[in-house]
Amino acid sequence: MNIVAVTACPTGIAHTYMAADALRKAANALNMKIKVETQGAMGIENILTAHDIARADLVLFASDIEVEQKERFLGCPQRGVSLEAVLLDPIAVLQAAGGHAPA
Repeated sequence: MNIVAVTACPTGIAHTYMAADALRKAANALNMKIKVETQGAMGIENILTAHDIARADLVLFASDIEVEQKERFLGCPQRGVSLEAVLLDPIAVLQAAGGHAPA
C-alpha cells in the first residue's frame, strides 16, 4: 500500500512532527510506503507533489485543524484521524487505513 499523509496541529510545533515520525516508523514496520507532508509553524514542509498524490492508494490526514491546500486531494480515497490516535498507536491507525474504513 502506498500512502501519502498530512500532519498538522494547532500550534504546528511538536505534535505535527512527532506524528510524522510515528507514521514513518509504523509504515516501515508494516512494510507500507508512506510520504508525509507536515504543515507546521515553519509552513508546509516535505510538500506532496501531484505525482506523489496520483500514485497514492490513500491520503491520510492526521490533523486536529483544517489542512491547507486540501483541494489537491480531490478524487483520492481519504481518511482523517486525530493526532492523538497517531501518537497513541500509529500501527493501528495505518492498519485501519489500509482497509479504507471511514474515520
